[in-house]
Amino acid sequence: MIRVLMVSDVFFPRVNGVSTSIATFRRALAAQGVEVRLIAPRYAGEAEEPGIVRVAGRRLPLDPEDRLVDARAMHAAALREAAVCDLVHIQTPFLAHRAGLRAARAQDRPVLLTYHTFFEEYLHHYLPFLPAGVLRGLARRVSRTQCNAVDAVVVPSTAMHERLAGYGVRSPMEVLPTGIPLQDFAAGDGPHFRRLYDIPEDAPMALYIGRVAHEKNIGFLLEVATRLKARRPDFVLVVAGEGPANARLQRQALAAGLGSTVRFVGYLERRRRLPDCYAAADVFVFASRTETQGLVLLEAMAAGLPVVALSAMGTTDILRPERGARIAPDHPDGFAAVVDVVLADPRLRRRLAAEARGYAAEWADGVMAGRLAALYRRLLAAPQSVPPVHASQVVSTR
Repeated sequence: MIRVLMVSDVFFPRVNGVSTSIATFRRALAAQGVEVRLIAPRYAGEAEEPGIVRVAGRRLPLDPEDRLVDARAMHAAALREAAVCDLVHIQTPFLAHRAGLRAARAQDRPVLLTYHTFFEEYLHHYLPFLPAGVLRGLARRVSRTQCNAVDAVVVPSTAMHERLAGYGVRSPMEVLPTGIPLQDFAAGDGPHFRRLYDIPEDAPMALYIGRVAHEKNIGFLLEVATRLKARRPDFVLVVAGEGPANARLQRQALAAGLGSTVRFVGYLERRRRLPDCYAAADVFVFASRTETQGLVLLEAMAAGLPVVALSAMGTTDILRPERGARIAPDHPDGFAAVVDVVLADPRLRRRLAAEARGYAAEWADGVMAGRLAALYRRLLAAPQSVPPVHASQVVSTR
């Protein structure tokens, strides 16, 4: 049995790709002979869970969904847990990185990190008062320093591997996407979801699921919806998720006359409501240009939902074969035309749905967990390639 300590600045109930990845791997790694302990923030009195250590923190003024944990408590917990684990796996680049790296070096444990987020393209959305070039340079320097301080780096796509290599990352990198728990998306009740949100059973429905954030390019999808409504007056676009761009996008939808066309339904409970939502839709649409993987594309495919998306950064690995998916042009007219073709042809949708399910099975959580477990074993078998890091060398971005 391998004992792994994961350290993260975010986890459920905060919903995002990092939380989903951690939860998916924790569950699937158990079948690979890997026990995962997790240190994560406490949000609002979560119930105690075996193997999870919650660290208290405070809300961030500009980002109330997240927590800034107490640094001393995070360091103490990481040092204590690393002593009884075989290696440390860092999941986020803030206090968790600092605490995980120090604990691993203090306890002479191998340490790796997963590079989940393409910060070079994210920071300017949240710090618009600073020059974009300065922020990109900062993101590259911090990423290079943090990645070169660990024994291995997990990246979810070949595009991210190429970007980090371009930054000057020298640590070994493993392209290893988050897998999909296929069983979680196999039996959604689409008609129930449509009744719940008053969507006619025969209305053509497109779906976006994910964080409602500036970098997700959801405004582009609203422009696509305008084109599709002109062709199909009963067209509906469901936007499921929450985030800092929610109010702005709702204003954009109303200004474009899309008040009854675009439904903002907020976060959906993952066990029942999320599979129901996937099952209710006719096509999944995605326009982000900055994803490191695009996990929701695979969730949609596992549910048998055809995908129309931009091929950019991490989504390229998933979309390249166009199995269960169509790659759309990066302009609203062209994107809308591709969606319209899928909506117009039930036989095409059925074929894409069958392709999608088969393709998603190749990305199953058990497959990816097996690859991650093999990486852990290689790190434990090899001498550490990175010397101990002094506190002065550890970069903090908060």
